[in-house]
Amino acid sequence: MLGLMQDYPLLTNTILDHGALNHGERELVTRSVEGPIRRSTLADLRSRSLKVAKALELEGVKLGDRIATMAWNTERHMEAWFGIMGNGAICHTLNPRLFAEQLDYIVNHAEDDIMFVDLTFMPIVEALKDRFSTVRKYIVLTDAEHMPETSLPGAVAYEDWIGAVDDDFQWKTFDENTAAALCYTSGTTGNPKGVLYSHRSNVLHGLTVNQPDVFGLTSEDVILAIVPMFHANAWALTYAVPAAGAKMIMPGAGMDGESIYELLDSEKVTATAAVPTVWLGLLQYLEETGKKLPYLNRVVVGGAACPPMMIRKFELDYGVELIHGWGMTEMSPVGSVGKMKHATSSLDREAQLKLKEKQGRSPYMVEMKIVDDDGGDLPRDGSSFGHLLVKGPAVSKGYYRIDEQVLTDDGWFDTGDIATIDPLGFMQITDRDKDVIKSGGEWISSIEIENVAVGCQGVTEAAVIGLPHPKWSERPLLIVVRDPGSEISAEEILAYLDGKIAKWWMPDDVQFVDEIPHTATGKIQKMDLRDTFKDYVFKT
Repeated sequence: MLGLMQDYPLLTNTILDHGALNHGERELVTRSVEGPIRRSTLADLRSRSLKVAKALELEGVKLGDRIATMAWNTERHMEAWFGIMGNGAICHTLNPRLFAEQLDYIVNHAEDDIMFVDLTFMPIVEALKDRFSTVRKYIVLTDAEHMPETSLPGAVAYEDWIGAVDDDFQWKTFDENTAAALCYTSGTTGNPKGVLYSHRSNVLHGLTVNQPDVFGLTSEDVILAIVPMFHANAWALTYAVPAAGAKMIMPGAGMDGESIYELLDSEKVTATAAVPTVWLGLLQYLEETGKKLPYLNRVVVGGAACPPMMIRKFELDYGVELIHGWGMTEMSPVGSVGKMKHATSSLDREAQLKLKEKQGRSPYMVEMKIVDDDGGDLPRDGSSFGHLLVKGPAVSKGYYRIDEQVLTDDGWFDTGDIATIDPLGFMQITDRDKDVIKSGGEWISSIEIENVAVGCQGVTEAAVIGLPHPKWSERPLLIVVRDPGSEISAEEILAYLDGKIAKWWMPDDVQFVDEIPHTATGKIQKMDLRDTFKDYVFKT
């Protein structure tokens, strides 16, 4: 027997309709690529998104066509985002930080039909346009006044393009499992892989993020969406914010500490989210100027492990709750969030701060477990290391146009991470399975060593890799970028680590470099580091 409930498909346009109808006056504020601050509302966002959908219809775009965007976080990008999906096409966000060869592969693999592009990224696209075999038209996200001369075929200024239509358009209707968005992984090994989100998965993930124990946005919040929209749905903020009716601030290209602070202060931002490198820039600016954060009450940090130093500065120096999160493109992307819970309320402040170093608990609609090399379940005891597996309605079950089995036989997705889960449900990533250091039959967490090392004065960034050792199989090598002007020595860094990590985790040596390589999403490229130090031999 089936229930007698309405058939209400979970389509992304329903989020926008809700926000515009119930919170239409709520502001959407953008630091524009052209320079000035622009202000619109959720009602404007819906109206202009309908124009995008209608204009795409006139361009002959059909259900399932891939429409690319290469753009900063702006209101125009949001309009394109919802307009593409509401038309029934697939919004394919391109990461402009990828190498030319990767962008070439991604656009052609996706067979993108039309591309929206910001002024900043036009040189990238112009250099590659002859290699994009399927793109027939380029829509430049600007107005006629700022439209430059360009060699892009069919190029038109966005404002002229949507100005030619009105918003008298009905969102397309289709099955909620219809593809809505496409995002490729950064491809640390081999070609990037496409993760194809559905309308249903995006709506459910937006609701997941708005749970009180995750981001917990409300109509009273002012959210600064720093994490780029080309990083896996901007961590679902593009859906969570309109659903909550919060005020949304879009930073455009201004990602430096001063620009971020200006928006935090002038718009009275209450919540924000970004990767650690952004917050390092903000913290440096705050320390240089002596300024405070009177309105901000919570900040989400993800994309890479959050250094303990950063947790303490936000929480103790500025009175801002830091929420450490983790996820993957394949998870839409939020997988865990380090919010405290009832059972942690009895812990002292120091114990809570230590717990915040972990990546946190899985929210409802994300299941999580760790297994051994043979696939056997491991206990949630906080000490057993295992392969981290996940499942849920917003977790990928395959890659776009790639015929390979992604899930285990019983339906779990292997994240490729090594982790522990403690009795309270807090998960901690200790390594990628290809980066874990196995020394004398025991596992060493390179990430934990790195997190401690960056707390040492004089250290800008740290990375740890395992290298062959004749006795122990592998031992850790610590690679460090010094602060400008610092002359800190290897001995001083090792002395700082002493007592903060297990004795047998201590790196056998420290090597200094000018720069540590990163992927397009900011993760350390340990494969490149292992290649750089492939001939290195430990002294002992």
